[in-house]
Amino acid sequence: MTQASRVLVTGAAGMLGRKLCARLAREGRIGARAIATLIMTDLAPLAAPARAGCRVETRRDDLTDPLTAARLIALAPDVVLHLAATIERGVEASFEEGYAINFDAARRLFEAIRLRRRVAPDYFPRVVVTSSIGVYGPPFPGVIDDDFILQPQTSYGAQKAMVELLLADYVRKGHFDGVAIRLPTIAVRPDRAHAGLTDVFSHILREPLRGLEARLPAQLDTPHWLASPRAAVGYVVHAAAMDPSALGARRALTMPGVSATLREEVEALRRVGGAAALALLKTADDPRVEAMIAHSPARFSARRALALGFAPDRDIDAILRAFVEDDLAAAPALMPAARGA
Repeated sequence: MTQASRVLVTGAAGMLGRKLCARLAREGRIGARAIATLIMTDLAPLAAPARAGCRVETRRDDLTDPLTAARLIALAPDVVLHLAATIERGVEASFEEGYAINFDAARRLFEAIRLRRRVAPDYFPRVVVTSSIGVYGPPFPGVIDDDFILQPQTSYGAQKAMVELLLADYVRKGHFDGVAIRLPTIAVRPDRAHAGLTDVFSHILREPLRGLEARLPAQLDTPHWLASPRAAVGYVVHAAAMDPSALGARRALTMPGVSATLREEVEALRRVGGAAALALLKTADDPRVEAMIAHSPARFSARRALALGFAPDRDIDAILRAFVEDDLAAAPALMPAARGA
């Protein structure tokens, strides 16, 4: 990979995109490589990070437009961090939109790089795409290892699996250096930007710490694979900076995480937020959520990612404290329960 002087982030207005860009702008580097320009793009309006150790450009681009990818790659980014996606329930509700954003946009970016290399053979960027544990499907073993088959049970998971395969083929053909990282369910999300069923893992912690009631499903003892936004951002940065030689032809990595049940989340809420936060949890049956939890992957070995230096959250308390430090501390008026801990 050439010096990471120009970094392109797609989906920069999303929750992870904002946090990733804030870190990159603040640090002004990826690993040992300085960032000269951070290019942030999204269809939604963008604001440049308040603290920046490098030049920042913001753009509004529609990745479903067939011409957009070529325009972005014409900027010659040395690193492409492709986070843009539409997720979960929205994908199931709109088959065409899901494929247009989650698959076609990635395909066009990859193809734009290939075509640029025809006229600029020295152009050879690092490409990181965020995938998902949604590429897997039941029945699951107790611990899912790195050789477990891909069998997605949602359109979102299928789209992510297809992008992984496409990326591996473009890497095999020598068009760019790429890696796909399969993220765990992200918690605690500071926003409610999507109505996905997996938001329950954030909902029961986020709302009580903000002084709001939360609905607690009856299914409490089935574990789920989680990572904080802080850890997820760290995974993207590490994937962009790492030596790819150890990856070989297997360009998709399952990220490490924390296996935790809703009951363990509630106990962490008690320890971090105290009795005031706990009192805001109200039990309410939700068959859809309970079915999702019952059929979700509970634990991964993530041996390859751990061996390559990807650093997970320590435990569920660390995930919750990351939310308090990174999000509630920035808006203290929204954290009455946490202040009383």
